[in-house]
Amino acid sequence: MTIPRTGERSGEQGFTLIETLVALALTGLVLSALATITAQWLPNWNRGVDRIQHNELIGIAMQRISADVAAAEYVPPNREQRKPLFEGSALSVTFVRTALGPNVGVGLDIVQIGETIDQGRLVTVRSRAPFGPLASGASLSEQMHVSDPVVLLRPPLRLSFGYAGPDRVFRDSWHDQDKLPAAIMLTVRDAASERVLSVSSVTPVHVDMPAGGGKSDDTSKDDAKDGPKDEGKDAGNAPKRGGS
Repeated sequence: MTIPRTGERSGEQGFTLIETLVALALTGLVLSALATITAQWLPNWNRGVDRIQHNELIGIAMQRISADVAAAEYVPPNREQRKPLFEGSALSVTFVRTALGPNVGVGLDIVQIGETIDQGRLVTVRSRAPFGPLASGASLSEQMHVSDPVVLLRPPLRLSFGYAGPDRVFRDSWHDQDKLPAAIMLTVRDAASERVLSVSSVTPVHVDMPAGGGKSDDTSKDDAKDGPKDEGKDAGNAPKRGGS
C-alpha cells in the first residue's frame, strides 16, 4: 500500500483564499455595473409604461363618451313640448339616452357630461339621472338631480364639444333646436400647451329626429285629400243597374 504524499495533493484541493477574494470582487463589479445601468434606464422605462397606461385610459374614456353621445335619443321633456331635451355648450352636454348600467332597469336616463371641481381641480365627469317629465317653467339644471358621477378625464386634459347640423358646420352650442345635432365633435386638449390630442374625434348621432321623420302629419293630410277623390272614383266605377 502506498500512501500519497500530502504535498502533491495540497495544490489540487479547491480554491485558494486569493482566488475566492478575486471572484467576489469581480462579482461585486458586475453587480454594481448592472445596478448602475438599471438605475439609468428603469425611470425611463417606468415613465414609458405610465405614459402607455395613461393613453389607454384616455382612449377608453373617449370611447365611452363617443358611445354616449351617439346614443342620444329624440325625447321631448314633456307632452306639451315637441323639441328634444338636448342642451349643448362648449364645455358640457346634456341629453337623453337609454338607461345603461349593471343595476339599471329598462328606461331612460338624462346624461350630463361636463366639467366640475374635484379637490380644487377641473375634471370631466359623467353623471346621470332617471328621466321623468319636466316642468315647462323651471330650468333643466334646477330639475335634474344627478347621481353616480364618474371621472373621465383629469388635468391637464380638458374636453370641449362642437355641434353640427345637416350642413356639417360646427358651432359651440346647441340649444332649443327642433332636432338633435347630426354630429358632435369631441376635442381633447392639453391645458398646459393647448395641444389637441389624437384621440379627438367626430361622433355621428344615430337619431336626430323623432320616429317617422315628422311626416305623420303630412301623410294624414294627404290621405284626407285623397280620400274624397278615391271615393269619387269608386262611385264612378260602380256597375250600373237597370234595364237593357
